[in-house]
Amino acid sequence: MAEQRRDAERDRIWAELVGTARRTVADGLVVGTSGNVSARVGDLVLVTPSGVPYDRLGPDDITGVDLTGRQVLGTLVPTSELPMHLAVYRATDARAVVHTHAVHATAVSTLVPELPLVHYMAAALGGPVRVAPYATYGTDELAEHMLRALAGRSGCLLQNHGTLTYGTGLDQAYDRTAQLEWMCRLWLTASSVPGLTPSLLTEAQLAEVGERLKGYGQRR
Repeated sequence: MAEQRRDAERDRIWAELVGTARRTVADGLVVGTSGNVSARVGDLVLVTPSGVPYDRLGPDDITGVDLTGRQVLGTLVPTSELPMHLAVYRATDARAVVHTHAVHATAVSTLVPELPLVHYMAAALGGPVRVAPYATYGTDELAEHMLRALAGRSGCLLQNHGTLTYGTGLDQAYDRTAQLEWMCRLWLTASSVPGLTPSLLTEAQLAEVGERLKGYGQRR
């Protein structure tokens, strides 16, 4: 009975993961099969497979690895960015990770070492969003750069590559990705006005917002 419940939970999260992956395409955060999504269920990490269009993924395509990267579920090859996903799960309490090649965020990653504090929603990611130095995709080197950029944060930019965010579930991880892309678009838009420079928030102002966000939303 316990095994049936575990399998049912795993299948439910896989369906949610596929829905999130499809949403990254629908919302223009990735093109084709670029980017990837994962979710942790106990010591199992469910992850999108490499090179398979998300609209073709179904229940029988479930793909899972353990925390060492050994494939324990499915026959499709896991995403090439598996080292990044596993690094996040080993180092944080993340239950879901979303990686995209969002246009505005990737553009910002080529311009600055850190996203300027153009909006208070940076507090929702833990503070100023850093840019991880470039490294070849799918490598341990990239995963190491990413972890340093994530220190104290729940999201970062990957230089000349894209974004990575994590959360307590797929909805939160995705929302953080969308917020990050929006902030990058905002900064690029504001900084493109000739003769003007965007006003930026101070660290103190951001810290105040961070405290307020702790009580944000509905309470039961």
